[in-house]
Amino acid sequence: MTKERIFIQIDGSNFYHRLKELKFKNLLSLNYQKFAKSLLLSEDELILSKYYIGAIREQEENLKSKTLMANQIRLMNSLKMQGWQIGFGHMLKTDTYHEKGVDVLIATDILIGAYENLYDKIILISSDTDLLPAILKAKELGKKIKYVGFSHKPSYAMIAHCTSKFLLRKNEIEKFLQQTTIT
Repeated sequence: MTKERIFIQIDGSNFYHRLKELKFKNLLSLNYQKFAKSLLLSEDELILSKYYIGAIREQEENLKSKTLMANQIRLMNSLKMQGWQIGFGHMLKTDTYHEKGVDVLIATDILIGAYENLYDKIILISSDTDLLPAILKAKELGKKIKYVGFSHKPSYAMIAHCTSKFLLRKNEIEKFLQQTTIT
């Protein structure tokens, strides 16, 4: 089997919400590096790992925003120490907060990497079907896209349109949670 150049992309908000649905706590302790390596075949070459998230901004006199921002900074520091790059969108506040720009960043990286032949396969941890046009174009250009979703809430559209799939179960994720929080 030939060695493939792998680009791993995690849609941070999507990943976070699926983990919360599984009742995981202390998500700052997840070892993302070991998790990513578990998704590779032994002969694969991991060329890039990138985590995408809406940047939280602190609001004056808002304790919750300060706590959320502090936790996000801890997560970003942990990811960077584990060799991950970060793609930042932003958060838009209406009645609630909405992440903006993250899907565009992910899709742009899929397309740039496909056109510039930077990878052979993407391992995409996102169930966001907004990414399908970029996925389909990358496949046209000969790239493989492996959808990694969750068994409790799979995206059937992603399963149908990606080259391959892997659905995570709770027990497969538990082994990547460390006993103590990374600070």
